[in-house]
Amino acid sequence: MEKRVEIPLNCLFQACYNPVLEEEIRRSKEKCWQFNQTNPNDRKRQRQILEGLLGGMGEEATFNPAFWCDYGYHIFVGDFFYANHNLVITDGAEVVFGNHVFIGPNCCFTTAEHAIDPEQRRAGMEVAKPISVGSNVWIGAGSTILAGVAIGDNSVIGAGSVVTKSIPANVVAVGVPCKVLREITEEDKYRYPLEASCSQEAVSTK
Repeated sequence: MEKRVEIPLNCLFQACYNPVLEEEIRRSKEKCWQFNQTNPNDRKRQRQILEGLLGGMGEEATFNPAFWCDYGYHIFVGDFFYANHNLVITDGAEVVFGNHVFIGPNCCFTTAEHAIDPEQRRAGMEVAKPISVGSNVWIGAGSTILAGVAIGDNSVIGAGSVVTKSIPANVVAVGVPCKVLREITEEDKYRYPLEASCSQEAVSTK
């Protein structure tokens, strides 16, 4: 989906009570509703709807309903992107995901910041700041990624985190606010046993 409206970045603009933007948001919400009402086994139809909504969508990208966004065409997802249920993206600015990104259920990415000054906020002024997520990133369930944040390649964001500042590559970061806990190392390859070494009793369905 091509970008239909230009929104200024990193400065106050009239977001609320703006008839042009309100119409764009209504268009997006209708497509989100169509996607969320589609049979989850009809992947072809799901992708058709998302391709008419998002700015770009890689191969084998998966969204599980419900999914909601503001405009859609500011969102770009790479190959083998996977979003679990109840993803919300308020995309006043671009939100870009690399390849092989995993997003847990009930996550929120918001590029919008309301004005701090109460008079400006009452007048509907907002600031839009882009978000970027590198490749091979895992974002745990219930996490919130705030405006202007960049998350580096290969990093893990712990469940329930609120990411207020950018996170470097190759780290585990957790908390409210989210902070780097440690680097990801070769030892993490051996954190869990491979399937062949698991006991049959542990994986039995009986």
